[in-house]
Amino acid sequence: MVFPSPALSPGTGFYPLFLQETAMGLCLFINPIKGAGDDLPDVGDHAPGIAQIDHYDLRDIDLSPYAALMLPAHLDQRFFGTLTTKIEGFLADGGTLVFNGHVAWPMLPEFQTFVPLENQSLENLIIHRLADHPVFEGVDTHHLTFRRGVAGFYARGYNPPPKGAIALHGVGPDRLPCDWIYHRPEGGRILMHAGNDLWMYAGSEDSTARIVPQLCQWAGSGDRGQEAVS
Repeated sequence: MVFPSPALSPGTGFYPLFLQETAMGLCLFINPIKGAGDDLPDVGDHAPGIAQIDHYDLRDIDLSPYAALMLPAHLDQRFFGTLTTKIEGFLADGGTLVFNGHVAWPMLPEFQTFVPLENQSLENLIIHRLADHPVFEGVDTHHLTFRRGVAGFYARGYNPPPKGAIALHGVGPDRLPCDWIYHRPEGGRILMHAGNDLWMYAGSEDSTARIVPQLCQWAGSGDRGQEAVS
């Protein structure tokens, strides 16, 4: 089955985007606030079949065609907080929310304020795998720790997880949960990454290049994604 999904491309208005017959639903990427994220690769070049909208168009767009909502680290969190009811409804319907960055203003009940590392020594910036997950299959944690030979790009702290969440990666010797997944009792799931956008690794020359396609495959494969293409 093929269905059209409206997406907004900066400067071009609405255009039709088609999802071919697949077990994967459509991922909606929210562009960073204006003036931020200009150095990031275009995720659409590495994950075909996604949709992208300008930051503040999230208020008015119908989320029902989408399986997953992908939030950038450069997010107007107070604006997003005005959409709590809309986002909770999206999740309750089986949607997936992927959050990147530091929670400064908790926007959902599952969110708590970011806790920075007290000491950003090399030892405290090492990334450790705590649980396997399809998004990170085949990704070497050494490549997460070091980007262009420098540590600290991946995580410099953590957003505390809710009870029942599964920690995927920990930072430093205390394995502070910088990545976690939470399956909400009310429905839906949240993937939290307390760092720069995971899609900054699109097109990388090491194992982190696997993240973007695997992220889109996983995020679009939840209950909502299955229903969208059935």
